[in-house]
Amino acid sequence: MSTISQAEVPAGATDGREPAGYVRGNLRFFRNELRLVFFRRRNQLLLAVVVLFPLLIGIGLKLAAPHGGGGGGPSSGGAAFFNQLAGNGVFLTFIALSLLLILVLPVVMAVISGDSVAGEAGYGTLRYLLTVPAGRTRLLAVKYLAIVVWAVVATFIVSVVALLVGVILFPVGPVTLLSGTTVSLGAGLVRVLFVTLYVCAAMAALGAIGLAVSTFTEHAIGAIAAVMILVVASEVVDQIPQFAPVAPYLPTHWWNSFDALLRTPVDTTTLWHGLLSFAIYAAVFCAIAWARFTSADVTS
Repeated sequence: MSTISQAEVPAGATDGREPAGYVRGNLRFFRNELRLVFFRRRNQLLLAVVVLFPLLIGIGLKLAAPHGGGGGGPSSGGAAFFNQLAGNGVFLTFIALSLLLILVLPVVMAVISGDSVAGEAGYGTLRYLLTVPAGRTRLLAVKYLAIVVWAVVATFIVSVVALLVGVILFPVGPVTLLSGTTVSLGAGLVRVLFVTLYVCAAMAALGAIGLAVSTFTEHAIGAIAAVMILVVASEVVDQIPQFAPVAPYLPTHWWNSFDALLRTPVDTTTLWHGLLSFAIYAAVFCAIAWARFTSADVTS
C-alpha cells in the first residue's frame, strides 16, 4: 500500500539536518493517507449517504409542512428548528445536523476511525509499518489528522447540501433566531458556519475515541461496533433523569448545544463547556492511543 512506502522513510530526517525534506516527507505521507481514506470505495459510499440524507430530509419536510409560515417567536429545544423551517430554509441545515448527529455522522466517523489502525492490523500491513519504531508516533498523528479532515468534510457536506436544499425548497431571507431576534441573511449564514465548525469539533473528538479503540484490536468491525455502542450508550444515559449528575461528562452530551449560537446573546458558557469537553476527550483518547500504539505489540 502507498502508506507503507512513506512510513518506511528512515527516521534520520528528524535529526534536524534536513528539515525541509522531513516536512515534505510528512506531507507526502499525509496526502497518501488522505487518498487511502477518501478513495476507498466503501468510504465514498459513506459520503454519498451523507449527501443523500439532507436531501431526503428536506424533501420529506417540504411534503409534510403545513401551508403558512413557521413560528417566528422565541423557542427552545430541537423542535424549534422545525417550527422555523417553513419561514426560512436556512434552518434545514440545523435540522439536518441535529438528525444526523443521532446516528449517521457517528457511524461515518466510527467506520473511519475504527478502521484506522485495526484495519491495517487486519490486513497484515501494520507489522511492516511498524518496522521503524520511531515512526509510530508520526503514523498515529497522520492517521488522526486524516480522521479530522474526514470529520470536517463529512460535516460540511451535510451543511452545504442542507443549505442548498433549504434555499431551493423553502423561503429564504432574514433569519429569526430561536430567541426571537431577527438578523440579516448574511449574519445567519455566519452562524451556520460556526454551527458547522462546532459539530466538526464534536466529530473530531469522536474520531479520537475511535482511534484509541482501534489500537486495541486488529478487527476493524469490532472497533467500529465498540465506538457505536459507546455512542448509543452515551445518548441513552443522557436521556435518563437519574443520571443527570454525570450527563455533562458524557461524550455526546454537548453535541446539540450548537443551538446556543442561534440565540441573542449567544450562550457562550454552553459553547465553551461543549468545546472544552471535546478538547478533553480528544486529548485523553489521543494519549491513550499513543500509549497503546507506541508500547504494545498491536500486530499480534
